[in-house]
Amino acid sequence: MTGPRSWKGALEPRTADEVEQIVDAFASPDNGGIDIGVVVTRDRRLNYMYAEQQLLVREQQLGRVLEILQRPNEADLDRDERGRVQRVIAGVVLLTGLGQTPDGEEHTVLSALAEIDRQLGQGVATPNHVLTVTGNTGGCPATEPQEVYDDIEPFPAVCQDNGGAGVLIYMADTGLVASAPSHSWLTGITGDPDPGDGTQPIPAYTAHGTFVAGVTRCVAPAADIIVTNAFAVAGSTLESDLVPRLVGALGLGVDIFHLTIAAPSRNDLPLIAFEAWLKLLRQYKGVVCVVAAGNSGSRRPSWPAAFAEVVSVGALAGDWRSRASFSNFGGWVDVYAPGRDLVNAYTTGTYICHVDPYKGRHREFYGMAKWSGTSFSTPVVTGLIAARMYRTGENGQEAAAALLAKARSQAIPGVGAILLPGCSDVPTHPAQCGPAQCSPAHRHCPHDC
Repeated sequence: MTGPRSWKGALEPRTADEVEQIVDAFASPDNGGIDIGVVVTRDRRLNYMYAEQQLLVREQQLGRVLEILQRPNEADLDRDERGRVQRVIAGVVLLTGLGQTPDGEEHTVLSALAEIDRQLGQGVATPNHVLTVTGNTGGCPATEPQEVYDDIEPFPAVCQDNGGAGVLIYMADTGLVASAPSHSWLTGITGDPDPGDGTQPIPAYTAHGTFVAGVTRCVAPAADIIVTNAFAVAGSTLESDLVPRLVGALGLGVDIFHLTIAAPSRNDLPLIAFEAWLKLLRQYKGVVCVVAAGNSGSRRPSWPAAFAEVVSVGALAGDWRSRASFSNFGGWVDVYAPGRDLVNAYTTGTYICHVDPYKGRHREFYGMAKWSGTSFSTPVVTGLIAARMYRTGENGQEAAAALLAKARSQAIPGVGAILLPGCSDVPTHPAQCGPAQCSPAHRHCPHDC
């Protein structure tokens, strides 16, 4: 189902509230006035979101796509309508302005893709998908931020070691709030300013990147972290905007790319621009990419987590022995880590809830928050990889492979492979002692089981 706001009544209320925030943000003149299309499944879930009048096209097939759409060839199009074709990454271009159908109607993205698929097959062209900071239901985490007492300690706790020293982590997220360095475990983290920092009431998605970086630093307290503001439009961006940013980051000497982003896609096909970036990443030996699985509680693949080349992370529930109800799952998810009710750095001020059933409620924050989502289980895994790299001298891919082997050895039936936060491979809190640590074969837990 598509069309101006026709999707709103078709979605369940919480998802509709989240999607509307994103659609309205992209429509703002400050963000380019981009119309976002919304496709809904028959069971009232978000199928995917995309930019209207924009297609991502495999460059080698661009000529045929232009023919199918009855557009001029690339040279003539560039002469007459400069900027209609833009390179996103080697092998993939962005085509804007799709022209008219034989009946004189404007091509929509979906009508254009249907004809391209019919003549060339699926995957030659795709929508320019909207990516969110691990949404899938439409917005970012599984919950909105929740209040905690002033001066509360982070959870998981800060490791008192040198884990992660010498390791550079690049986070594509919402930037870093200015007050973050006041928390000792965040000192030294760099990044783009979070655009919502200091704004009252606190905008949705503000401090998401700060919280994620904080969780990572608790597990790997000496890691170098760059938190970029890649999701400035209501915690979202377009695939065509994110991928060039990731290409630029390859020159920074990054050890771990950390992406707390997720998107369902048209026909569950891979994101073609991101696929091209992963091909480029293979040239950088040892670099690993860790991606959140998303929060729609679905087996359906979410991208980019579903790519075989990345480490995809789902979330454990509060007992750390079962899967969180919101976490995506399936064979494409590599590992699960705690993601329910984590506590870490946030901003200060009043937050007004945006989604059902808490819409309109005021919450007060004092620099810390409790939050849930695969956004926050993922930095646990990133931190464990960084800490192991420091401890063993392994590169990112080697450390990730070793940790995934460990995760499989302590898998929980009905859930999958799991990793728990800890320092030097030892859980640091009794609540972190799962069955794998307490079994005779894996007696790692120093606490009573």
